[in-house]
Amino acid sequence: MTARATTDPNMYFQHSDEIWSDHPELVGGVLVATGITADAVVEPRIEAFTTLAKARLAAGTEADLPEIQAWRRTFSKMGLKPTRYRCASESLLRRFRKEGALPRIHPLVDLCNAISLAFAIPVAALDVDRISGHLEVRHAAGDENYLTLSGEPENPEPGEVTFVDAAGHAHARRWTNRQSGHSAVRDTTGTVLIIAEGVHASAATDVPRLIATLSEALSSVWPTTVRTAALSRPAPRFGFAVQPSGARDETHR
Repeated sequence: MTARATTDPNMYFQHSDEIWSDHPELVGGVLVATGITADAVVEPRIEAFTTLAKARLAAGTEADLPEIQAWRRTFSKMGLKPTRYRCASESLLRRFRKEGALPRIHPLVDLCNAISLAFAIPVAALDVDRISGHLEVRHAAGDENYLTLSGEPENPEPGEVTFVDAAGHAHARRWTNRQSGHSAVRDTTGTVLIIAEGVHASAATDVPRLIATLSEALSSVWPTTVRTAALSRPAPRFGFAVQPSGARDETHR
């Protein structure tokens, strides 16, 4: 565990220049929030967002949605079979369509999942205390350490897109396909880094709208001050430092 990460003034999140070069259509949104607890009531919010998801799925399946189609094209571009490796929002929508609901994990995760359903955009929520220094979306060297949600160690394939921190922890497999158990939100999580990424035609509008919606939802449920940023190739980095008292000094540069 890297509890010292919350006092590191050099913490930041970014996509590498190679990712922006390979995927110029990418739109990123980032949010950092403190004061998260595991006892919050989020069911009314979840119901509202899942109702929106049901309406979107009424005319077809998740595969018909432009957000999902765009991620499928991106996965194909990366050499992955998109019906074998699905982005996180497609997996959630597929399960939701078949089962009518998603399992409850943690209020913050449940809320992020519901918003991901409504927008059909992948949303990753990470425990900041489990991130060492900076976090970058980049191509893997192959020696990074990934931990599955069940606790099994893996290494990403060389060239695979993953989230890598300063200690070599891989916090995702195949970009938006699967998050790591190492930084998964848990009952002890107090500070979260949330990332939303879109590659579809209207992502420049939809991703900021998702982040604004999530920010409002978090602020209405937890006593927290939320900071957000939109990422682009000219402004790819979101820097933040979380102090032990819960105060934050953040910069977007």
